[in-house]
This record gives sequence, C-alpha cells and structure tokens, in this order.
Amino acid sequence: MELYELNYSDLLLLSSEKIAESPEEAQRLESVARMVMETLGPNGPGLLAITGVSRASSFRRKLLPLARKLALLSNEDRKKLLKEHNLGSDVPLKNLERIVSSFAKKLEYDKRFKSNYNYSCESGQLRAVKGDGQLEVDQIGFKNLGNIFNELGFCMMEVGLRIAQVCDKLIGGNELQMSLLESGTAKGRLIHYHSTIDNELIKNAVGTNISVKKGAKPMACDEWQQWHYDYGIFTILTAPMFIFSSSNHKGLFPITKEIKNPCIPCDQESSSPSGHTYLEIFHPSKDQTFMVKAPPESLIVQVGEAADILSKGKLQATLHRVCRPKEPKNLSRETFVVFLQPPWSKQFSLSDYPLNKQLHSNDHSCRFCTEEMLSREKIESETLNICSIVPPLSSRLRDGMTFADFSRATTNQYYGSNGLQSSR
Repeated sequence: MELYELNYSDLLLLSSEKIAESPEEAQRLESVARMVMETLGPNGPGLLAITGVSRASSFRRKLLPLARKLALLSNEDRKKLLKEHNLGSDVPLKNLERIVSSFAKKLEYDKRFKSNYNYSCESGQLRAVKGDGQLEVDQIGFKNLGNIFNELGFCMMEVGLRIAQVCDKLIGGNELQMSLLESGTAKGRLIHYHSTIDNELIKNAVGTNISVKKGAKPMACDEWQQWHYDYGIFTILTAPMFIFSSSNHKGLFPITKEIKNPCIPCDQESSSPSGHTYLEIFHPSKDQTFMVKAPPESLIVQVGEAADILSKGKLQATLHRVCRPKEPKNLSRETFVVFLQPPWSKQFSLSDYPLNKQLHSNDHSCRFCTEEMLSREKIESETLNICSIVPPLSSRLRDGMTFADFSRATTNQYYGSNGLQSSR
C-alpha cells in the first residue's frame, strides 16, 4: 500500500493562520486538509507520508547508519558513548538474543515550539547546534551523534505539532496541539533491527556457548516487532534505511584511534529488497493487512491510541507490526522514531467517545480485537493470531484514567509478567 503523500510546503500552509492567496488555492488546501483527515480517520489507514523536508532527509542519512554501529559495539564502549551523548536505552542491550537495539533520549519542547508556529525545520530556526547543517563527522562517525539526534528529533516534533494543528482545525478546538505542548517532552528512539548475521556477531564476540535466558518467550522468525498499537498521540518515523552487512570478520569493533578502516564491520546501504518498508498495518475499513510503501526520504506520521481517544474517534489508531524477512540473512533495518504524547496527568474522558461502536460492533469499522471477532467460527488464522497478542482497548481504558495509568496498563498487558508479547 502506497501512503498518501503530504508535501511539507502544504503542511506549512495548512497549519498557518494566513489566508490563501486566491479562491483556487483556498479550495486546493481545503481538499488537501480533507484528505489528511480521511487518511488518518476511521476510514483510512491511520498513517501518511510527509515529503519535502530536506533538512530532515540530510540528518536521516547521517544518523541512521550509526544505529547498527552502536548496536555492535562492546557493552563497555557503548555505555561510555551513550553517556557522552546523553542517550540511554529502553531495551536490555546485554541480552544476546535481542533482535532489536534501541537508543533513546528525551526531547524537550521550548519557546520555539510555542511561538505560534513562526518557525520551521527548513528555516533552521529549530537548530540545536550552530553551523550550516553540514555537521562534521569523525572517523568512527559518533562525534556528532547527540547533535544529529536532537536536530532530527526537533524537525519531527515540529511536523507532529503541525499535523496536530491541522487535525484540531478540522475537529474543532485545540485538544491535540495543547496536549503535546503541555506534555513538555517527546521521546526519540534510534532503532537498529538486527539481521541474522548481527546476532551471530554479537554472540561470537563473547563466546559461542550461548544459552537463552530462562523463561524468555521466543520471537516469531518473521517479525522484528509484533502487532501492537502505539499508545501516544502521534508517532513520527523516518522512512527506514536498509543495510547489507558482511560476515567476514570475527566480532564487534572497538572505539580506538588505531582503527584504520571505520567500515568494520563492512556494511552497505541498500534500497528495500521488497520495495516496501517492512511495516505492515491492519486497515480497519478494508479489514485487511497491507505492507506499507513510502518515499525513501519521507517522514511517516502514525496515529496513536491517545489521539483516537482525544479526538473522540475522529482519528484512527494504527495497528501495526514490523516484519523481518527470512532472506537475505544479512539485511538489517534502521530507523529513527519520535513518540509524541499528552502529559502524564492528562485525564481521558469517554463521554462522546464511540466506545461501544469501536469495541463491540461486528462490522468492519470496529476496533480490530474484540470479543466478537475472537468468537467467529470462520476467523482467519492471521486475525486470530493478532487478536491473541493485542489486548483490547476495553481492558486497558477507563473513564477518568490518566495517560500515565493508561500507559502502565497498556505496557503491562503487552509485556508484563503475564503479558501477551515478548519484551525482547
């Protein structure tokens, strides 16, 4: 499925208070705005692509290759490097069986985001460092890791805020925009999805006699990430980068001045072998799953459950997973994600939210995993599999619940001791 593409220049116009230059332009922008809502609403896929953000594309090309290099560093070197750049991780990096490595940082909104949108990523007003945008890269490639992380993160936060403003205009009020600003922060994650060879390298570096952690749940071989909803407002993603790696070396590479070849382990950027992103979604109005295609330099905007709730169902949360190809075994996937969420203290009101329709109807517009769907005699195996690992919204949401409580309930039902999915 090819995503609807919204050009960044149109996003600037849609989120601006300026009056269109002509009736024809006003009509065109109105049509674009309707398409945005249709795409992100109950009858759409719940995600779209933003094109034409050239500075974000530049930072993407600098940042994404570092994800694999970070993942394959020794634990000691990686720990020092992450500390130096104020990064952390939300996955157990010492787990040798992990198939995803994630490097995270809190990104803060400041006055630049609260100045009535008199800024843009392209104008450079969100810059976190001085210069002309051509950040110097050291031999190993990590010198400006933190700065590039911030730069790209701020661009994506701006895109998310503008999408929120566009949706608010069409929904009425400013619930989404103010919720994002009141939260004060967003979360950025640089993610490396391991190739089979990557895991072999990690194990070989510490010895070949590796035992799987007792009680660990096995991950399906065709998935990097299982089916789930994001529970924030919007998730902004870069289009993924794919890397073919070589296995003709013995292990992880250290950070030393003696390194003469910074490409160890050898890797080569590649387009997607399949032509799609390996992001798979469930399209609720079509009752089907689709592989997502997106322009390689685009940003992807995806709707989370908090947006679904705050918009009273006018936006549709996206059920999705990340597929892992069985071949080639040396293909890894790199991406950068920014999660935009309401403040932890934000209370959810279910008045006017179509909870019964979303959770308890039998038509194709209903929330995907319902008790009725689970009881269908002729349910397809894929549908049954998804319903078995995605906790229904009704089991996680209560009227008056804060976002903090909702996030805890959601995380616990997905990944807790009795959760439905592996936390690897």
